[in-house]
Amino acid sequence: MSTDTTGSTGRVVPDPADVPASRINLPVFVPSAVIALAMTLWCVVAPDHAFSTMESWVGWVSTWFGWFYIALTTMVLLFVIYLGFSRYGSVRLGPEHSKPEFSTGAWAAMLFAAGIGTDLMFFAVYEPVTQYLAPPSTQAETVTAAREATVWTLFHYGISGWGMYALMGMALAYFAYRMNLPLAVRSALFPLIGKKVDGPIGHAVDTAAVIGTIFGVATSLGIGVVSLNVGLNVVFGIPQGLATQSALIVLAVAIATFSAVSGIEKGIKRISQLNVLLAILLAVYVLVTGRTAYLLNALVLNVGDYARLFPDMTMQTFAYEDTGDWMSFWTLFFWAWWIAWAAFVGLFLARISRGRTIKQFVAGTMIIPFSYILMWVSIFGNAAIGEIRTGNADFAEAAAEAIDPSEGLWALLQEYPAFPVVASLAILVGLLFYVTSADSGALVMGNLTSRLRSVNDDSSAGLRIFWAVTTGALTLAILAAGSIYALQYATVIVGLPFAFVMLAVMWGLYKALSLEGHMADSRRSALPGALSGRSSAADPRRHVPWQSRMRRVMTFPTRARVEEFVATVVVPALEEVSVELREQGVAAEVASLVDETGEPAVELVADVGAALAFHYKVQRRTAPIPAYGGWAPRGNDVYCRLEVHLRDGGQEYDVMGYSHTQLIDDVLDQYERHLEFLRRADDAGL
Repeated sequence: MSTDTTGSTGRVVPDPADVPASRINLPVFVPSAVIALAMTLWCVVAPDHAFSTMESWVGWVSTWFGWFYIALTTMVLLFVIYLGFSRYGSVRLGPEHSKPEFSTGAWAAMLFAAGIGTDLMFFAVYEPVTQYLAPPSTQAETVTAAREATVWTLFHYGISGWGMYALMGMALAYFAYRMNLPLAVRSALFPLIGKKVDGPIGHAVDTAAVIGTIFGVATSLGIGVVSLNVGLNVVFGIPQGLATQSALIVLAVAIATFSAVSGIEKGIKRISQLNVLLAILLAVYVLVTGRTAYLLNALVLNVGDYARLFPDMTMQTFAYEDTGDWMSFWTLFFWAWWIAWAAFVGLFLARISRGRTIKQFVAGTMIIPFSYILMWVSIFGNAAIGEIRTGNADFAEAAAEAIDPSEGLWALLQEYPAFPVVASLAILVGLLFYVTSADSGALVMGNLTSRLRSVNDDSSAGLRIFWAVTTGALTLAILAAGSIYALQYATVIVGLPFAFVMLAVMWGLYKALSLEGHMADSRRSALPGALSGRSSAADPRRHVPWQSRMRRVMTFPTRARVEEFVATVVVPALEEVSVELREQGVAAEVASLVDETGEPAVELVADVGAALAFHYKVQRRTAPIPAYGGWAPRGNDVYCRLEVHLRDGGQEYDVMGYSHTQLIDDVLDQYERHLEFLRRADDAGL
């Protein structure tokens, strides 16, 4: 069996070809499935008891942990922004040589569609109208109330929630793709509890993530199903009720299952891109056919108000005001909802963000989705408020007395031309939002409840189908227990345990990134010693003429030449270093292996008695012949490089043509840097 020991944790990682196929992780799957199915059964057998019990639990959570939700949300946002602007922003979510798998456009569409459910379509009308007619502390139906109404909606759907997604996404991607740990929430705790992540603590963390995911997704899907039912009733006369909602759930689960089984590249990416395009088309239609100048002016005003009011809103607990149930139904519900979705969306974002830097990741997750949210909420929210302020009594009555949040959207669209056409488009967009959330959720829950062969693999199709169907069943059961409010209650409750997990994730990620910083410092500190130890003309046995160096950089060797060089220079040099290390009491070995692309490599691994072993791998890579120095690529002419990979990935320099002693010098340079890094980390107590 070949052995790939590139894992930065110092653990031996088996060659993927020698590892069994992905299988169910029973310690996570069983309790997650039991809790989800038990909740479903409870809501079906005793819906009234389930609703009243959840209502009392929400009161307890709001009273004792409301402040915690608000403080945690602000803390996470500040932490994420700090990482993006700090020295850690250049750290890549993957090996140093990795590149993004998806284009920026496809990546933006997927992160947006996964993180924003169908609920945004309907809350973009319902919440601004509600906050205008019944604000938490200002006088209703005033200019101030109108300005704050849309901003409250932007606040609840804005960068605060996306900060939670960004935290989980970058943590999971970092530990999976850079530290070579499983793509699971437990991996983020490795810097804190070490190998115990593979025990009961890790199982409990992943179980909390799965439970939060299934309830969070079920809440969004429940709101979406009820809302789509209202739209179908308004447009086509289809009756409202559990029968229609059940049919919608079956249809959406079937489409979501097909998409999830098709994988990210074929299914989820394409549906996400279509979803975004159709949603933008719907918003543009409302903008162009409505009061365009008013909506554009309001958009600019909303941006300014959001920037002005955000510092106050983010820490607002209304400690000196009695707002009744406002906090429970709005801010606390939304923060619990974001927390419940954080593991789900974070794992999905990690799955599609390998190769991006932390700075790119933070900028993308903070700017791209919020830009769309700003556009959507401002257009639909201000259009709704505008109808009320201009005296549209019928719309005001319909929106104010709506039992379901979605009724406001359909009432608003009836004020625009070609209502049947635009309403049908809205139904399609809402259905696609439902599907993109459900298929992503099924994929993530399947992965969290599996032991995957590698971080690039996904769970079995059967397991994804199970979670898609279970989510649909739970959605329907909770709706039967008390409609939208039961879903909101369930979300606030299940979000609490995972909120504490997020605190541990922050600490674990910061501790790991601190090690990255010490590694960079150690390389700079070790540079003078590396230069002083270089071969020189004073030692004829080690001297290499400068002409040889010139010829090396202008030579583009074939595969056969590289294989010969590896056998005659690389392997003997690494073996010589390995022998010397063993004589000094350091466990060292040289191994031949094959990477995930099928290219061969030779690696020296030295266990220096610390948590992180020293890795020096020479990896073959094929590249096009560059057009410089009189050389011009001819057709598909390529040459082979021998690039150095360390514990953090490829270093992007070629050692092909080095002499025996030059290669040993390079190994010693990197070895000294690694020891300096370990010394600094030890001094810092990391």
